[in-house]
Amino acid sequence: MTTLTPEDAEALANGADLTPQAGILAQYVKDLSFENPNSPGSLQQTGQPKLDVSVNLNARAGGNDMYEVELRIGASAKAESGMVMFAVELVYAGLFRLTGAPQEAIEPFLMVEAPRILFPFARRVIADAVRDGGFAPLMLDPIDFGGLYIQQLDARRGGQAGQDPTVGHA
Repeated sequence: MTTLTPEDAEALANGADLTPQAGILAQYVKDLSFENPNSPGSLQQTGQPKLDVSVNLNARAGGNDMYEVELRIGASAKAESGMVMFAVELVYAGLFRLTGAPQEAIEPFLMVEAPRILFPFARRVIADAVRDGGFAPLMLDPIDFGGLYIQQLDARRGGQAGQDPTVGHA
């Protein structure tokens, strides 16, 4: 059961809605880099390139219940010969407002739900950049941000099962 603070009790008595709410205020390309270092030779390669993709998340608090979440995606493709065909790096961010959320719900929202919301838009930016570089669009597979978050929690706990899953503020 949740215990109300005196401020929350007063707000409820005055008719305020304390239901947790989340909203996205903005989403934007924060940084984008595309390199085609071996063109035009890289554009003439045949065969399936070897892809290397990395994904990282960063979240930070701002004022007024606002949080910025950055989704960092890097991808590179190499030909069978080892020649780099292209490299793309994107930092795609969103500005979220969370109100009325319990403290223990903030980090899971920022590390799972927020990147899930941002990913389709970041995926499109990556696909367009690779296509505009002269290659077939790179269509990234969906990412299980929930599974990645659980792995991160397990790593923080040292992989020990049965510990309290509660995490701190992001």
